[in-house]
Amino acid sequence: MDRPGFMASLVAGGIAGVSVDLILFPLDTIKTRLQSPQGFNKAGGFHGIYAGVPSAAIGSFPNAAAFFITYEYVKWFLHTDSSSYLMPVKHMLAASAGEVVACLIRVPSEVVKQRAQVSASSKTFQIFSNILYEEIPFSLVQFPLWESLKALWSGRQDHVVDSWQSAVCGAFAGGFAAAVTTPLDVAKTRIMLAKAGSSTARGNVLSALYGVWQSQGLTGLFAGVFPRMAAISLGGFIFLGAYDQTHSFLLEVSRKHP
Repeated sequence: MDRPGFMASLVAGGIAGVSVDLILFPLDTIKTRLQSPQGFNKAGGFHGIYAGVPSAAIGSFPNAAAFFITYEYVKWFLHTDSSSYLMPVKHMLAASAGEVVACLIRVPSEVVKQRAQVSASSKTFQIFSNILYEEIPFSLVQFPLWESLKALWSGRQDHVVDSWQSAVCGAFAGGFAAAVTTPLDVAKTRIMLAKAGSSTARGNVLSALYGVWQSQGLTGLFAGVFPRMAAISLGGFIFLGAYDQTHSFLLEVSRKHP
């Protein structure tokens, strides 16, 4: 990747990350409280739904920037023909690599945010693997679907999608990925909010999923699915649309002013 492309991905990713987090933070707080074992009202209800926003904003820029620079670099490194059946695999690998790198930045701010949203204890050393358990499966669904929808739309209109079209594709991809990965999100939240020393706090995702299934069944596994889908669909629209728009703008500026 050339220098303009590198910088464009870095800056565009950071701007997109900050934008979506600041706009959608209340929905994320509501979702977290719906999934809390304390129950929604005891976890705070609608009170202070912007609690934790400073830590989210601080972590958003470097987190999203790290994801996109890694995502774009791996896509470039694993270059394949656009018609190749390996394209989804390339996007899966790129998204997974991006999540691993971004998670290194995301963990500290995520712990602070969760503690502020629902007053409970968390252990930082457990968070890395727990987030990856949720985020990698999510990205394995979202990004190949986003790229495929863009390619399909581009083919139908015989030119590359505009930023607003990329945003629409991002909304559909994000909403679908949000729905199918909700149980993993529930497990991650339960582990992060568990009391220190409890069996749940040990960080076993499968064990947490089984515990939720035993106590609350399918309803518990999909707790908060609609706020999650709403937040991530809108987030996908803003995040991927903002990234595409900013990235295109920065590349255009670099061409005019090399």
